[in-house]
Amino acid sequence: MLKNIIAPSILSADFSKLGQEIRDVEKAGADWIHVDVMDGHFVPNITIGPAVIRSIRPVTRLTLDVHLMIKNPGKFVESFVKAGSDIITFHSEIEEDPKEVIKLIKYYNKKAGISIKPGTDIEPIEKILPMVDMVLVMTVEPGFSGQGFISDCLPKIERLRKIFKKDIEVDGGINLERSRDCMKSGANVLVAGSFVFGAKDYSAAIKELRGGV
Repeated sequence: MLKNIIAPSILSADFSKLGQEIRDVEKAGADWIHVDVMDGHFVPNITIGPAVIRSIRPVTRLTLDVHLMIKNPGKFVESFVKAGSDIITFHSEIEEDPKEVIKLIKYYNKKAGISIKPGTDIEPIEKILPMVDMVLVMTVEPGFSGQGFISDCLPKIERLRKIFKKDIEVDGGINLERSRDCMKSGANVLVAGSFVFGAKDYSAAIKELRGGV
């Protein structure tokens, strides 16, 4: 049975004290640290790059779960590996051949994930599922934090779970109610930004999410 994993997204953290924020959620019981990377091309926003990952790597022993919302992930895999990433997830909707990007991530002995936007079905990625360690189902349109959860993604998670036995991650609009919906549908990795970092008590928020179903 897969473990329920809580991965707070630092996109919602206070960047003026990012190291302390990461230490605090680790102490509060987080399993992974989720890092959203946006390039202003694949999505209409710019966030962070390898330099930030390199700076936070010494701060935590937790898995750094890096989500590349970028146009040419293959070009930057080496940089993100060297910065300290543990899991590198990229989008199926890129122009590059996803198989080649997965092979590159695996060459560096890192875990590979494939992500799909809310409007992308699972059929286009079925052939590469045996190659990846995780599938990330976006439950909002990628690019900005604080959006509302798209319920139409739940049946997609259910269909995916029937054919994929590894980690299924969900990202976008995750709160207590939606965490339960996602886990009932088959997801086991919850990315939560504002629900965790916006809470007065990080530990309580993580425990609530982990209770899920």
